Amino acid sequence: MSQDIDVYMQQVGERARAASRVIASLNAGHKNQALLAIAAAVDAARDALLIANRKDLDAGRDKGLEPAMLDRLELTPERIDAMIEGLQQVASLNDPVGEITDLAYRPSGIQVGRMRVPLGVIGIIYESRPNVTCEAASLCLKSGNATILRGGSEAIHSNQAIAACISAGLEKTGLPAAAVQVIETTDREAVGRLISMPEFVDVIVPRGGKGLIERISRDARVPVIKHLDGNCHVYIDDHADLQQAVRVAVNAKTQRYGTCNTMESLLVAESVAEKVLPELGKFFKEKDVELRGCERTCSILSDARPARESDWAEEYLAPILAIRIVSGPDEAIAHINRYGSGHTDAIITEDYSRARRFLREVDASSVMVNASTRFADGFEYGLGAEIGISTDKLHARGPVGLEGLTSQKYVVLGEGHIRT
Repeated sequence: MSQDIDVYMQQVGERARAASRVIASLNAGHKNQALLAIAAAVDAARDALLIANRKDLDAGRDKGLEPAMLDRLELTPERIDAMIEGLQQVASLNDPVGEITDLAYRPSGIQVGRMRVPLGVIGIIYESRPNVTCEAASLCLKSGNATILRGGSEAIHSNQAIAACISAGLEKTGLPAAAVQVIETTDREAVGRLISMPEFVDVIVPRGGKGLIERISRDARVPVIKHLDGNCHVYIDDHADLQQAVRVAVNAKTQRYGTCNTMESLLVAESVAEKVLPELGKFFKEKDVELRGCERTCSILSDARPARESDWAEEYLAPILAIRIVSGPDEAIAHINRYGSGHTDAIITEDYSRARRFLREVDASSVMVNASTRFADGFEYGLGAEIGISTDKLHARGPVGLEGLTSQKYVVLGEGHIRT
């Protein structure tokens, strides 16, 4: 590792650790003022953000980035609106820091409870989506953490423009700029240093492709909150309202292709397959979605090509969909638990017992009944923005919002109590 990068990251870590002490001591009002000041700065810098993003998009096209990657990279006026709304919503959320729960008297007379506290310094490594810079900063700030952000080289201009807005908001409210630091170099060695600084960084959150997350999980010397991929399923039960099923399945796949909560696999009960698949096939054809199906699916949908074994576990992030006809909920649940990534899975059914069973037995961070998988999102769940969606089981699972960026410590209240 080059000496320059080593020294630079050492300085970043030292500044972050010092800033984390300041941020952890702030009250909710001060943090909210900073968030609203950042939102105002983003609103005032719309033109600058779009110009910076255009540089990244042009460079991405020149490098031959895939359409799905370009979609994740793009900032639109609507996405800037969403960034601003996310900041405002996080400011409106209850501050979890300092909350004491489960306070109870023990036989000795002491009171024991648990207090929610910040994690400290959070390192976030992400690809493509520049809006993550704003989302991550808002959640870390509101939860009392300092953060070090390392975006992908393909979004360097966009991320720096957003970082300028964040710095302006922090400065306006008298907070240390080091509370949110965006790594200025695109050198990959910076990532290696960031994930190996437990003296400065308390947790790493990687957001990006499977290769990135596998590398971070393998090499990090700091705890990691992660999800590897999003192979999300919709199962259409034989007790489903088929009009509702078509509407939900089409939305789950086509509302946006390049996201981790997009449906990648569709399971259909065999008793309704011949009724619902032709209707679905028509909609997917209009959207230019490539269908890859089991043998029975291909016999119903002439446009479908035979699926390979690897298709059942694939996160396409593209207009491609795997379809399998199953005997019923037993086979559907078994298929999901074998091939799914533990992200989000949905059942379409009017049968209450089957819905309850699906909720109980499907092993995923979000499980839904009669709703599109596209709702698996911190903003839609009322968390404001999200830091990511964890498919781990420790310490956070599902969309990671404010609570997921805190820990708990035991607190004991006494009146001169001593142990005998």
